[in-house]
Amino acid sequence: MQGVVVEQGAIALEVNGQTKQSSNVDKLIWNVREIIADLSTYYHLQPGDLIYTGTPEGVGAVVAGDKIIGRVEGIAEISLTVGPAE
Repeated sequence: MQGVVVEQGAIALEVNGQTKQSSNVDKLIWNVREIIADLSTYYHLQPGDLIYTGTPEGVGAVVAGDKIIGRVEGIAEISLTVGPAE
């Protein structure tokens, strides 16, 4: 995360092109550095590992076929399509 300011940055989630969640990293209960430090005592973290921190308000159900895009300002974007239930 060289050059990335982890104490602030927009986070957002879109479902089928519609913004469902929008917030900022500085609103997390624990800051990102604390989360990484704590997890590092239990796990050997590697570049590319994903750490899920919870969710801002706006969460809702998704169904098969929904296209989801998650964004963290200055870091990455992840997208997926929800598959059928097994």
